[in-house]
Amino acid sequence: MPFLHGKRIVLGVTGSIAAYKAADIISQLIKLGAEVRVVMTKEATEFIQPLTLQVLSRHPVAVDLWAEQNGWQPGHIDIADTADLLLVAPATAHTLACFAHGLAPDLLTSIYLATPAPVMLAPAMNGKMLRHAATQANLATLRARGHAIIDPAEGLLACGYEGEGKLAPVAEIIERVTTFFD
Repeated sequence: MPFLHGKRIVLGVTGSIAAYKAADIISQLIKLGAEVRVVMTKEATEFIQPLTLQVLSRHPVAVDLWAEQNGWQPGHIDIADTADLLLVAPATAHTLACFAHGLAPDLLTSIYLATPAPVMLAPAMNGKMLRHAATQANLATLRARGHAIIDPAEGLLACGYEGEGKLAPVAEIIERVTTFFD
């Protein structure tokens, strides 16, 4: 039986060039037996189409807070309530700030505020944005809440700079998830 059989992972995908790596993350989690529900920010859809992630996850991709499913319970509450883990990869500076300050301007941030599930965040952004005092304070706040942070990698960034800020390698993200459920 696959290691993550029966585990429901909500994968949040935010507006970073690294959003395309969500396809590989989903594929790896599915191979391990997880059920993956994808929630994308509107900005993430500028980098990768929801249809791609829908086909890979075998579930509809949620993007719009105001496009609720049929039934009496709001869709974002159902997603939040049934998650075993909320994994956000990539997590932008904007999303980290919303999480740290309790803001809910979109579906993903609303799910974050509503879920009792553990949270794992994999930041990805320009190194200067990552090192900014505001981002560092937000990360400290999220760590203090007990959220797991998968530190970004170093290398050539999409903006052309060299340094820290790349999304951690997919293998490392998958390892952190499997270790969490171990």
